[in-house]
Amino acid sequence: MSWMGIVLVVVGLYLALKVAGFFMRLLMWAVVLAGLYWLASPYLGLPMPF
Repeated sequence: MSWMGIVLVVVGLYLALKVAGFFMRLLMWAVVLAGLYWLASPYLGLPMPF
């Protein structure tokens, strides 16, 4: 493998980790918002989430 191939692999891994981190952050926000809705819906008179 040449040095250019190694650089491309390293850059690809870096970008893959950035994309995975973005989706994990998005998933954590979805879980937090779903939990807040589940806790607040009875007090606000909203329909239950299930």
